[in-house]
Amino acid sequence: MFDARFSAEIQQRIDQKTKPLGALGQLESVAHQLALIQSQGRTQAVDKITIEQPTVLVFAGDHGIAEEGVSIAPSAVTQQMVLNFLAGGAAVNCFCRANDVAIKVVDCGILLPVEQDSPLLVKQRLGERTANIAVEPAMTKQQVEQGLALGQEVVEGVINQGCNLIMFGEMGIGNTSSAAALLAAATGEPVEHCVGYGTGVSTEQLEKKKRLVSQGVARCTTSEPVELLAELGGFEIVQMVGGFLAAAKLGIPVLVDGFIVTVAALLANQIDPRCRDYLIFAHQSHESGHRIALERLDAKPLLDLSMRLGEGTGAVLAVPMLKAAAEFYNNMASFAEAGVTV
Repeated sequence: MFDARFSAEIQQRIDQKTKPLGALGQLESVAHQLALIQSQGRTQAVDKITIEQPTVLVFAGDHGIAEEGVSIAPSAVTQQMVLNFLAGGAAVNCFCRANDVAIKVVDCGILLPVEQDSPLLVKQRLGERTANIAVEPAMTKQQVEQGLALGQEVVEGVINQGCNLIMFGEMGIGNTSSAAALLAAATGEPVEHCVGYGTGVSTEQLEKKKRLVSQGVARCTTSEPVELLAELGGFEIVQMVGGFLAAAKLGIPVLVDGFIVTVAALLANQIDPRCRDYLIFAHQSHESGHRIALERLDAKPLLDLSMRLGEGTGAVLAVPMLKAAAEFYNNMASFAEAGVTV
C-alpha cells in the first residue's frame, strides 16, 4: 500500500520555500509526488529528490485492423520507424539527446521483424501482429499473460540498472484504433468520442475507423481488463500495461506520454489501482480520446503543445519539468535560511 504519512511534512517543506504559497503551480505538485514516491519504505521524508538515468522504452507492435485502411500508412512503416529509432533519426531520439534521456526500443510483435542486432533493441515478440479486432479477438489470453510478463521483465531490467524515472512510448500502425476500442470498452464511453484522426486520416477514413472500432467493441461482453486486452489490445499495449505494473511494484514513477500510453495506464490501473500513485502525466495530446482517458485517471498533464506524434515524445519533453521540480525542492532556500521575513 502507498504510504502517504509524510505528505504533510513534504508539503510543509515546499510551502516554506522563498515564494508565495502555491506560486510554482504544478511544479509543486510534481515535487510533492516525487518526494512522496522516493520516501516509500523510509523512516522519514527525503530531503533530496533524485532523477537517475531517465529512460524511455518505445514499444512497437503491429495491428491486424491496419489492413482495413484506418491509417495513412501501411504496416511496413512500423519496421521502418523502428529502424529509424535505432539509427537515432526520429523525433524521440532528438528529444532524448536534448534532455539526456536514454532510449530502448522493444519489438513486441511487428509485421516485418528487424534482423539487425542493436544494444538499443529488445526483441520479445508475441507474434507478427494482432488479429483484426473488428472481427475477432486481437490475441489469446496466453499471449496477454506472456505480454504482461515480458513488459514487467524489460522494465525491471532498466530499473535494476539504475533508472529511477521511466517513460513509455509506442509505435504501431493502427494502434490508435486499438487504444480507442479499449478506452470505449473499459469506460463505457461512446466510440465516437474515443476515436480520433490518429496519424491524420481523411474524414472518410475516420468514419470507417469509427465503424470498425464499434464492431470490435460490440463483440465484447466483458469489462475485465485482461480479457479486454485479449479482445481489443495490441502487443505493444499489453507490454506497456505489464511495464506500468512493474514500475509501481518497484516504486518507480512513470512519466506518461500520450493517448495510447495513457490507455495502457488506465488498464494497468484497473488491474492494480496502486499504479495511479506512481503516474505523472506529461501532456495533453490532440487525439480526441486522450482527454477522456486523462479524466478517468483524474490526471492534470504538465504540457499542452498540440502534439499527436506518440513515440514517447511528450513524456521526454516533460523531463525538464521534473528536473526543475527536483531542483527547487532540493536547493531552493527556505524563508528561515534566506533571512526573508513574511
